[in-house]
Amino acid sequence: MPRTAAVFFDVDFTLIHPGPRFQGVGYASSCAQYGITVDVARFEAAVAGASGLLESADQLYDDALFVSYTRRIIELMGGEGPDIERVAREVYEDWAEHRHFVLYDDVPAALRTLKDRGIRVGLISNSHRPLSSFESHFNLKGLIAVKVSSFNHGFMKPHPSIFEAALREMRVAPEDAAMVGDSVAHDIAGAQQVGMRAILLARHGTGAIADTAIAVIRSLDELPDLLES
Repeated sequence: MPRTAAVFFDVDFTLIHPGPRFQGVGYASSCAQYGITVDVARFEAAVAGASGLLESADQLYDDALFVSYTRRIIELMGGEGPDIERVAREVYEDWAEHRHFVLYDDVPAALRTLKDRGIRVGLISNSHRPLSSFESHFNLKGLIAVKVSSFNHGFMKPHPSIFEAALREMRVAPEDAAMVGDSVAHDIAGAQQVGMRAILLARHGTGAIADTAIAVIRSLDELPDLLES
């Protein structure tokens, strides 16, 4: 296997995770401002129930898709009323704010180790959050060379176009690059179809993975040595 020259990371649930704003309590608080009552205990099931909307997307970035996804979560939590659309839009817009997210503890050391080993780092994200300010907000200045978001590019993972755009910007061949992410459908499948090495980050267990050949790590602490194996 060729030496890895560049590693691209998914962002949400790979490098950062949502804070309270995007948990059940956050949804309930937003809904309460409009007189909408939801059951916080149903949040996890609601997210799972709404996820199919994202999986069936045509891979073109469309903010209406994410607003519909958020609206469905509210409905599955028991929310009703004409203002659900307004709440969903507000939640979607807040998803673009770095301040609502927390960096995983293992990220800084992993990125610094990669840089020290001469491996360039890039981001490929399906979010509309501005990646230009990601480094400064999370104190990762100088560690990320390339940033590509579906909001700016147009296509979402797993469409090959967004991976190809990131590879071109990094000036690296697919066989010399790896993709690390938490989604088999978006990160792993997308990277594999353009010839990149794909590594699944399963922080909370692997679940059911049909392809046993997929490399799996549970922490980014494992990544640098895996790349050298």
